[in-house]
Amino acid sequence: MKTVLLQPSNQRFPVGKIICLGQNYAAHAKEMGATGATLPVLFLKPSSAIISNGVDILLPQLSSNVHHEVELTLLIGVGGENIPETSAYDHIAGYGVGLDMTMRDVQLEAKKNGNPWAVAKGFDTSAPLSDFIERVYIADPHALEISLSVNGVRRQHSSTGNMLLSVPRIIAYVSSAFTLEPGDVIYTGTPEGVAQVKAGDVIDAEIPGVGSLHHTVR
Repeated sequence: MKTVLLQPSNQRFPVGKIICLGQNYAAHAKEMGATGATLPVLFLKPSSAIISNGVDILLPQLSSNVHHEVELTLLIGVGGENIPETSAYDHIAGYGVGLDMTMRDVQLEAKKNGNPWAVAKGFDTSAPLSDFIERVYIADPHALEISLSVNGVRRQHSSTGNMLLSVPRIIAYVSSAFTLEPGDVIYTGTPEGVAQVKAGDVIDAEIPGVGSLHHTVR
């Protein structure tokens, strides 16, 4: 089973569910031809998709158009269902940086046919994750700079303050559908600037104060 590390306690969490949000930044929703969600758009990744910082991202043979998406991620420390927004933070162990690697051509074909996105979003190495920083060290998860560069050229740059749905709202909504358990990871959505990566590209993603990722695409 894949695990993630919480710092500075050095505690390891086996990862159960990976729950991801789509369309949580208005500018990204617009670049994808959508208007942004009033309720979260949810999809899942298997924990087998996780790779740690520095491990190569492998391009799947099923796609000729894989995109990067950088996101703030939440590590659940205390489980629960139907969690109210007022106590949502109590269930978060820490914050991290994640990449939601996406087979865009496969996803668009699935959308066109009304099919699920599982293959497009859940393939092996599609969920790079940094270590997590304990929640108490982040004063406001909605005031964080988030960025991604490919081969030293910045492609994504925004603030988590631009998320359409706040962290407490995300926790409340997700837990109304799925019982959250310790070790679950939530991806909170990506800002605009997503684009294709190719073999040999080097991806650097960062949320200062939270963590960073460095990956080569193979």
